[in-house]
Amino acid sequence: QVQLVESGGGLVQAGDSLRLSCAASARTFRSYAMAWFRQAPGKEREFVAAINWSGGSSYYADSVKGRFTISRENAKSTVYLQMNSLKPEDTAVYYCAADLNLSTRATYVYWGQGTQVTVSS
Repeated sequence: QVQLVESGGGLVQAGDSLRLSCAASARTFRSYAMAWFRQAPGKEREFVAAINWSGGSSYYADSVKGRFTISRENAKSTVYLQMNSLKPEDTAVYYCAADLNLSTRATYVYWGQGTQVTVSS
Protein backbone atom coordinates (compact mmCIF):
# COMPACT_ATOMS: atom_id res chain seq x y z
CA GLN A 1 0.00 0.00 0.00
CA VAL A 2 1.25 3.46 -0.94
CA GLN A 3 -0.15 6.62 0.57
CA LEU A 4 0.31 9.86 -1.35
CA VAL A 5 -0.16 13.34 0.08
CA GLU A 6 -0.09 16.37 -2.19
CA SER A 7 0.64 19.92 -1.09
CA GLY A 8 1.49 23.29 -2.56
CA GLY A 9 -1.72 24.23 -4.31
CA GLY A 10 -3.30 27.64 -4.02
CA LEU A 11 -4.70 30.71 -5.70
CA VAL A 12 -2.33 32.58 -8.02
CA GLN A 13 -2.52 35.03 -10.89
CA ALA A 14 -1.85 34.25 -14.52
CA GLY A 15 1.88 34.19 -15.18
CA ASP A 16 2.78 33.14 -11.64
CA SER A 17 4.51 29.94 -10.55
CA LEU A 18 3.67 27.18 -8.09
CA ARG A 19 5.45 24.05 -6.99
CA LEU A 20 3.40 21.05 -6.02
CA SER A 21 4.83 18.31 -3.84
CA CYS A 22 3.69 14.75 -3.34
CA ALA A 23 5.06 12.81 -0.38
CA ALA A 24 4.82 9.03 -0.56
CA SER A 25 4.73 6.58 2.30
CA ALA A 26 6.31 3.68 0.44
CA ARG A 27 9.72 2.52 1.58
CA THR A 28 10.13 1.25 -1.98
CA PHE A 29 9.32 4.65 -3.49
CA ARG A 30 12.21 4.36 -5.92
CA SER A 31 10.46 1.38 -7.52
CA TYR A 32 7.48 3.42 -8.63
CA ALA A 33 6.80 5.56 -11.64
CA MET A 34 5.08 8.76 -10.58
CA ALA A 35 2.68 11.03 -12.38
CA TRP A 36 0.54 14.11 -12.04
CA PHE A 37 -2.97 14.35 -13.39
CA ARG A 38 -5.52 17.12 -13.12
CA GLN A 39 -9.27 17.44 -13.24
CA ALA A 40 -11.17 20.63 -13.89
CA PRO A 41 -14.87 21.01 -13.00
CA GLY A 42 -17.05 19.18 -15.49
CA LYS A 43 -14.08 17.63 -17.27
CA GLU A 44 -12.39 14.26 -17.26
CA ARG A 45 -9.15 13.68 -15.41
CA GLU A 46 -6.25 14.37 -17.75
CA PHE A 47 -2.58 13.51 -17.82
CA VAL A 48 -0.12 16.27 -16.97
CA ALA A 49 3.32 14.71 -16.47
CA ALA A 50 5.04 11.46 -15.56
CA ILE A 51 8.51 10.40 -14.48
CA ASN A 52 10.17 7.01 -14.32
CA TRP A 53 11.63 5.43 -11.20
CA SER A 54 15.08 6.96 -11.58
CA GLY A 55 14.03 10.37 -12.83
CA GLY A 56 15.88 9.76 -16.06
CA SER A 57 12.80 9.91 -18.25
CA SER A 58 9.85 12.27 -18.11
CA TYR A 59 6.79 12.88 -20.23
CA TYR A 60 4.42 15.83 -20.54
CA ALA A 61 1.07 16.72 -21.97
CA ASP A 62 1.38 19.09 -24.90
CA SER A 63 -0.61 21.70 -22.99
CA VAL A 64 2.07 22.01 -20.29
CA LYS A 65 5.24 21.21 -22.19
CA GLY A 66 7.83 23.93 -21.69
CA ARG A 67 6.01 25.38 -18.68
CA PHE A 68 5.83 22.48 -16.19
CA THR A 69 8.66 20.29 -14.90
CA ILE A 70 8.28 17.02 -13.03
CA SER A 71 11.09 15.82 -10.80
CA ARG A 72 11.66 13.46 -7.91
CA GLU A 73 13.86 12.98 -4.88
CA ASN A 74 13.95 9.29 -4.06
CA ALA A 75 15.80 9.91 -0.81
CA LYS A 76 12.81 11.97 0.35
CA SER A 77 10.16 9.80 -1.30
CA THR A 78 8.80 12.94 -2.93
CA VAL A 79 7.82 13.98 -6.43
CA TYR A 80 7.42 17.59 -7.50
CA LEU A 81 5.63 19.52 -10.20
CA GLN A 82 7.10 22.92 -10.91
CA MET A 83 4.50 24.99 -12.73
CA ASN A 84 5.57 28.22 -14.41
CA SER A 85 3.71 30.72 -16.57
CA LEU A 86 0.41 29.52 -15.19
CA LYS A 87 -2.74 30.14 -17.20
CA PRO A 88 -6.39 30.24 -16.14
CA GLU A 89 -6.93 27.01 -18.05
CA ASP A 90 -4.50 25.29 -15.65
CA THR A 91 -7.12 25.66 -12.92
CA ALA A 92 -7.95 22.19 -11.62
CA VAL A 93 -7.50 19.73 -8.81
CA TYR A 94 -4.07 18.18 -9.25
CA TYR A 95 -3.56 14.56 -8.31
CA CYS A 96 -0.37 12.63 -7.68
CA ALA A 97 -0.30 8.98 -8.74
CA ALA A 98 2.05 6.01 -8.36
CA ASP A 99 2.42 2.69 -10.13
CA LEU A 100 5.13 0.19 -10.91
CA ASN A 101 4.44 0.84 -14.60
CA LEU A 102 4.79 4.28 -16.15
CA SER A 103 1.87 5.43 -18.26
CA THR A 104 0.26 8.58 -19.56
CA ARG A 105 -3.15 7.07 -18.91
CA ALA A 106 -5.03 7.19 -15.60
CA THR A 107 -4.30 3.54 -14.87
CA TYR A 108 -2.16 4.18 -11.81
CA VAL A 109 -2.93 2.05 -8.78
CA TYR A 110 -2.30 4.63 -6.08
CA TRP A 111 -3.71 8.15 -5.95
CA GLY A 112 -3.51 11.09 -3.63
CA GLN A 113 -6.45 13.18 -2.45
CA GLY A 114 -5.60 16.09 -4.72
CA THR A 115 -4.66 19.73 -4.25
CA GLN A 116 -6.54 22.67 -5.74
CA VAL A 117 -4.78 25.04 -8.10
CA THR A 118 -6.70 28.16 -9.13
CA VAL A 119 -5.26 30.63 -11.62
CA SER A 120 -7.01 33.97 -11.94
CA SER A 121 -6.79 36.09 -15.07
